Amino acid sequence: MVKYYTCRSLFKKIPKERIKVFTRLREIILENIPNGLVEQMSYGMIGYVIPHSIYPDGYHCDPKLPLPFIGIASQKNFIALYHMGIYANPELLNWFVTEYPNHNKQKLDMGKSCIRFKKMDQIPFKLIAKLVQKMSVQEWITYYESVFKK
Repeated sequence: MVKYYTCRSLFKKIPKERIKVFTRLREIILENIPNGLVEQMSYGMIGYVIPHSIYPDGYHCDPKLPLPFIGIASQKNFIALYHMGIYANPELLNWFVTEYPNHNKQKLDMGKSCIRFKKMDQIPFKLIAKLVQKMSVQEWITYYESVFKK
């Protein structure tokens, strides 16, 4: 079971027309996230992290912080889903990019780990549920250590 954080202060900052969609995105993540992750505020967004109790080394950029995995944020012009697994694992990225057109007619708008959704009615919730399930906590730690931590 995922421990989760009450994010009331964050929801006050989200435009009213996005709250329902943002809430649904959060629910999808919580329903599908691997065991061991904890929901907390992280970098000004809702983050899903591997706590120090599981990975004591923490995040290499700041070891006081837990290891980040997924984040969701309401940015100025879009809702963003940040997934570190698609940044670190080329196979997972390829799966997502290949699968995306089967779930959405809009062109995929993404950066290294950021998937941007500008049209609130175009968020592929079923695909996001599958993405969230694709990598376990241990798999993320293994990829993280092989790609980022030197």
